[in-house]
Amino acid sequence: MNDQTPPPAWHNLELKQVFARLNTSKNGLDSSQLASRQAQFGENRLTPSKPRSVLQRLLAQFNNILIYILLAAALITALLQHWVDCGVIIAVVLLNALIGFIQEGKAEKALDAIREMLSHQAAVKRDGTTLLVPAESLLPGDIVLLQSGDRVPADLRLFSDKALHIDESILTGESISAEKHPHPLEVSRPLADRSNMAYSGTLVNYGQGIGVVVATGDHTEIGHISALLNTVQPLNTPLLEQMARFGHWLSAAILLIALLSALFGILVHQASVAEMFLAAVGLIVAAIPEGLPAIMTITLAIGVQSMARRNAIIRRLPAVETLGSVTVICSDKTGTLTRNEMTVQSVLTADEHFQVNGVGYDPHGSFSCNQQELTPTQQPVLLELCRAAVLCNDARVFKEDEQWIMQGDPTEGALITLGLKAGLDTALEHAEWPRSDVIPFESQHRFMATLHHDHAGHGFAYIKGAPERILGMCHYQRKQGEDQPLEPAYWHQQMELLAQQGQRLLAIAFKSHPGKQRELGFNDIREQLTLLGVVGIIDPPRDEVIPAIAKCRQAGIQVKMITGDHATTATAIARQIGIADKQCSLTGEQLDQLDEQQLQKALKETTVFARTSPQHKLRLVQALQARQEVVAMTGDGVNDAPALKQADIGIAMGQKGTEVAKESAEMVLTDDNFASISNAVEEGRTVYDNLKKAILFILPTNGGQAFTLVAAILLGIALPITPAQILWVNMITAVTLALALAFEPQEPQVMQRPPRQRHQPILSRHLLWRTLSVSAIIVCATFGLFLWEQAQGATLEYARTVAVNTLVMCEIAYLFSARTFTQSAISWQNFSGNPYALLAVAALLLIQLSYTYLPALQAIFETQPLTPESWVAITLSAITLFILVEFEKKLLFRYRSKRE
Repeated sequence: MNDQTPPPAWHNLELKQVFARLNTSKNGLDSSQLASRQAQFGENRLTPSKPRSVLQRLLAQFNNILIYILLAAALITALLQHWVDCGVIIAVVLLNALIGFIQEGKAEKALDAIREMLSHQAAVKRDGTTLLVPAESLLPGDIVLLQSGDRVPADLRLFSDKALHIDESILTGESISAEKHPHPLEVSRPLADRSNMAYSGTLVNYGQGIGVVVATGDHTEIGHISALLNTVQPLNTPLLEQMARFGHWLSAAILLIALLSALFGILVHQASVAEMFLAAVGLIVAAIPEGLPAIMTITLAIGVQSMARRNAIIRRLPAVETLGSVTVICSDKTGTLTRNEMTVQSVLTADEHFQVNGVGYDPHGSFSCNQQELTPTQQPVLLELCRAAVLCNDARVFKEDEQWIMQGDPTEGALITLGLKAGLDTALEHAEWPRSDVIPFESQHRFMATLHHDHAGHGFAYIKGAPERILGMCHYQRKQGEDQPLEPAYWHQQMELLAQQGQRLLAIAFKSHPGKQRELGFNDIREQLTLLGVVGIIDPPRDEVIPAIAKCRQAGIQVKMITGDHATTATAIARQIGIADKQCSLTGEQLDQLDEQQLQKALKETTVFARTSPQHKLRLVQALQARQEVVAMTGDGVNDAPALKQADIGIAMGQKGTEVAKESAEMVLTDDNFASISNAVEEGRTVYDNLKKAILFILPTNGGQAFTLVAAILLGIALPITPAQILWVNMITAVTLALALAFEPQEPQVMQRPPRQRHQPILSRHLLWRTLSVSAIIVCATFGLFLWEQAQGATLEYARTVAVNTLVMCEIAYLFSARTFTQSAISWQNFSGNPYALLAVAALLLIQLSYTYLPALQAIFETQPLTPESWVAITLSAITLFILVEFEKKLLFRYRSKRE
């Protein structure tokens, strides 16, 4: 029992071996052992990770190439003493940093949330005396007493239980509470099947138990998950990776062009170094898209709002776009693909096989047989089975605030709902057939039995439990209204068919007793029972999941199920919802036998992974990422947290998810519904499209400005636009025109195209061509009119005013073309589809008229009022640009149509 040796497989040991290894007994530790063990093991709490300081977190927000570009632009504007422009750029930088700083602070709460899940008090036995002590003081060797409602305070090896059921969903993801018993198990038994163990942080549903502490603090299963969380490094989103590469490329290109242009002016035109330095500064200012980070942030923020309206809450801004590039969705089963509400779907009697319609605990539903609807009152055996399901039961189902609520064991809740669907009034049934005794469910005998009497003095017992156990106690079966000899072959054959559908089976039997008997013993029901039937129970798929998965497949997204549930159940659900077409599942135990190469092959062929642990989930996500997949991972339990954090985008359940899962995820579903994920992917793709449109707009316009200056330097003439005027254009067009593209509606067939590849560059060949071609048109229009006005005898200030307005009008014309990638912009839909674009154009025209005619702005930017003739020339230049770009799009569309 020291930190350097691996812990023994406690579930595999005999109890005497457990006590010997821990040097304890059923009376607990004695007072002489406490001090030494406290020094050896420390407190029963998770070690907090060393958090980054506030300053470190804040400085980390500036570690981005786009931020470097912005800071460089701010420095240049400061050197030029354009303090207003410098202030605007600095404000953008600080706003981005502040948003990231706040979001990251929330993310670091994940480990704190795990620590809050640990129990605060525990009932222990020490020196043979039962005490209530703080859970932090528990030590290996302590004897802990559990009862219904307790949160397990440490990892325990159980040695006594009475109907003990523990909800382990936070560790296993399984919706049904785990039955416990103290018997040793084989070493290979997965965590979800270790029925002689109780794990820290899990919740006792009902029953009682006693166990010896075998692990505390960081050595518990929940501690191992906390350690996994510490080792997982958050990944950059595809967008941030692409923007980083794009930023590096753009920075290098701008600096190289500025340097070569300055050298050309100095060497060829014998211009002064100071003059060429200012020209190079102007060129850099013209080329740097200083508005792009702000546009990116705002576009992502608009995506956040759109997703919130569709039940998806985004916790970190870049995750919005990540959804649009997802190639694989790894989904938990319980509560995400299914309702997390156990439902009886089949009732098997000796006469018929009945189907039960309706899902969840809502009792609206019907019965059918051979596709013919029927009422249970027409079927005496079916009605009696439903009555037995209600009476041999401790759960409650009731309506509260328009919602149906279940209290108790989920399986028993499903049986209550079955009775309500059959038209039974549970309160009336208990009044007419009062219970006089009960044998509670225990793992040793695997059934529950209740003794009832009617008011005429007749006594009878109802028994429900595991089919193989109940069938062994039955000699008869109820068929055609009377008791007949049991036909085991028939029942085994039919139950096998139900089991193949992933249904959990529960048998229900009956036995008459003397009216005077008021107590029920095991000998009273050991044999001679009459089998009423078998029910098939399943956690049914959500109705919206099937079309959502079909939508994902159409979009080229794989969906894989990773669950802690049994393989048969998981595969059956996967077939129902369209994830799996055949038996294609692997268990956690099988995954452990695969090396990395075999795992990669299995990932191609397998869509269902069952009986998985947190380590398995994390390994699967990492293996998919090694294949360059962009992975979305859903989950709701503590066991999902490491994989949620590792995934490109972790998706937690908002209703039934733990705080640990929510804090580890980038997105939270408010309705716990897989269909909301496909909606979010749709929104994510739209966000990326709009970001790309913004880049498609900004780069050619910045390129036009920059190459206009390059042309002037090469020709050795005065700059057509001054650096201050360039900053003016960049600022007003980014705030108006580029921002309007963030509100663009969804492109048609956005979910019919495959996801883009992770390393696909933002600057595609089409975007590069568009940047160069539009830049060339803008240069010809701006530089051409500048030279024309000078040739007509205009002053330098007048010619520059024409050049700036030409540049702005060309950008307005290009905005309408940039709103679609390949489709024609000459349509009413394109003109009216985004009202923000029209508002932006109207606002920009007013601003530009002020720039041209207001004396105050004329003094700042050295502008002069223009004549109507100049405005006509400017407008014709803008119209020409629009026509040429639309012609290019038409040719491109024809070319692509021929290739397809």
